[in-house]
Amino acid sequence: MLNQKEILSTIEMIDQQHLDIRTITMGISLLSCCDPDPERACGKIYEKICRYAEKLVKTGRDIEGEFGIPIVNKRISVTPMAMVAGASETEDCVPFAVALDRAAKTCGVDFIGGYSALVQKGMTAADRKLIRSIPEALARTELVCASVNVGSTRAGINMDAAALMGRIVKETAGATADREGLGCAKLVVFCNAVEDNPFMAGAFHGPGEAEKVINVGVSGPGVVHHALQAVKGQPFDVVAETVKKTAFRITRMGQLVAQEASRRLDTPFGIVDLSLAPTPAVGDSVARILEEMGLETCGTHGTTAALALLNDAVKKGGVMASSSVGGLSGAFIPVSEDEGMIAAARSGTLCLDKLEAMTCVCSVGLDMIAIPGDTPAETIAAIIADEAAIGMVNNKTTAVRLLPSPGKTVGDTVEMGGLLGSAPVMPVHGESSADFIARGGRIPAPLHSLRN
Repeated sequence: MLNQKEILSTIEMIDQQHLDIRTITMGISLLSCCDPDPERACGKIYEKICRYAEKLVKTGRDIEGEFGIPIVNKRISVTPMAMVAGASETEDCVPFAVALDRAAKTCGVDFIGGYSALVQKGMTAADRKLIRSIPEALARTELVCASVNVGSTRAGINMDAAALMGRIVKETAGATADREGLGCAKLVVFCNAVEDNPFMAGAFHGPGEAEKVINVGVSGPGVVHHALQAVKGQPFDVVAETVKKTAFRITRMGQLVAQEASRRLDTPFGIVDLSLAPTPAVGDSVARILEEMGLETCGTHGTTAALALLNDAVKKGGVMASSSVGGLSGAFIPVSEDEGMIAAARSGTLCLDKLEAMTCVCSVGLDMIAIPGDTPAETIAAIIADEAAIGMVNNKTTAVRLLPSPGKTVGDTVEMGGLLGSAPVMPVHGESSADFIARGGRIPAPLHSLRN
């Protein structure tokens, strides 16, 4: 039974510390929509999404109103579209993105993810067609998010796919140049992508998932920051325990909302993703949590160790609170979406190389980082390969979401608005990686992938 103190504490977390349900995401399988006729396939896709998700937004709003818990986003994820579009006799995949966008708008959701391809070991003709359509697809739609998985611990790194994605990121920036390259904010390149991630832009409904499912993402950097203020100067053992206890409470709230949404939508409950996903709002920053541990500025020496502690403690607290913790779960470090990260990047303390080191111990990777618009595609591909290598060797999910905004250079600012925030353009190494990327082929999986 909850006592009065716990109830008041939860109210304070929501009201003053930015605790929220970041997203309720309905995953929908579109495998039944495959059709040789692309027009019929798109019609089936639109109809099925609208039929399954017609009450998603209303249900989220009803739960928000009844429980008093903010639910920031309602989203949909679908089967990787290369699998669905591959059954159609067409060279143009863009209509599939348009169908997704139209369905998302009809349902009233914030984003729809799954314009995706899984190419960690090789690319089919359908994968190539979909990947090459991404720049136009993201330019012509508003709510569609795309992702491509180029590596895994079991398969190694598909360097042909990494090279192709370097070019695709550049082309996507150019196709949305009138919006400061906004399309790149909806495009993620993964290693070890997970099938039940509710967070955009990397959400897709994995082929191993059920017909439909409800996944919930919870976020509370402000709550963790506030909790650590009470243990200032105490040993790291105490810090870890404090984070674990806080993560437990946050996850329990997410479990409650997920089960309620599952019941009302008559859809199986999948997972709760407890990820400290920051926003540009003051008091909702992962960087400020790390600084609360004793760092003068995020990015200085000690940052990676602090982030490792935070990520591990968040996962441990979440696992104790729910048997269905999944997705990415941990700490995100998206530069443009974190007020403290933005400040550290502007001061020069936080650089791309330090962020790469931090991705070894965080939940995702190089996220929402603005780089000069004239960065070569080969350099972008090399950054993708570096990050994929970290994921492959460490058997963890890593990702790259870079913003090479056309016309922008180091010192400029890319303005995304809303939850996407703004980011100072950060320098990349000027020395060429072109010959490295031109080799192509596949970087083999590490020895520890042989676990059969």
